[in-house]
Order: sequence, then structure tokens, then C-alpha cells
Amino acid sequence: MTSPEPTSPSPYSTGLAGRCPRCGEGALFDGFLKLKPRCNACGLDYSFADSADGPAVFIMLIAGFIVLGAALYVEIAYEPPIWLHLMMWLPLAIALCLGLLRPMKGLAVALQYAHKAEEGRRRP
Repeated sequence: MTSPEPTSPSPYSTGLAGRCPRCGEGALFDGFLKLKPRCNACGLDYSFADSADGPAVFIMLIAGFIVLGAALYVEIAYEPPIWLHLMMWLPLAIALCLGLLRPMKGLAVALQYAHKAEEGRRRP
């Protein structure tokens, strides 16, 4: 009788937590956004991972929608001066973008691993 293959942890939980997509134990990042060369728990080589600009694009869309919607609501409801808008929304936009960037990059790497994504190649 063969033993069942060990199942990988959820790419969503490991990616958002910044953990190894194969074992879920080792850290994915070496610094704020730089990936480690390999997992320190299971030895998975992270050279397959290339999230490119995908996470940044999604974050700009999400944060832009949230901040712009809130700014428009406040402008229509209260009509504050422009300096108050800048004092409220600029820090919020920066915090949202920086706060979401690392989890989204981790999620992109984990989903690449889970779906065995590779660079596109032409058939010979």
C-alpha cells in the first residue's frame, strides 16, 4: 500500500503570512520585500518566484478605490479645505500601499508555487 502524498498548506494562508509555500514553516522574505534564496525549514529554492509588478498593480487599484471613495464622500459631505484632504488621505494611501504590498507579494509567490507557474515558452 502506498502512503498518500503530503498535502501542501493553503497558498492563501502561507502567502499572506509570508511563509514557505511548500512547508508553511520557513520565512519567505529576507527584509521587507526581498525573497530569501531558499526556505530555511525545507530547503525549497525560491528562484522560481517572480511576482513582477502584479502585486503592486492590484494594491494600487484596491488602495485607490478605498482612498478615492472615502475622499469623495468626505468632500461631498463636509467640504474640508484641500490641506485637510492631503493630511488625511496621503498618509492613508501610503499606509495602505505599504501595508498590503508584502502580503500580496507573498500570495503571488505562493500561488505561483501551488499552480506550478512557469515563464511562457514557445513550442519548438
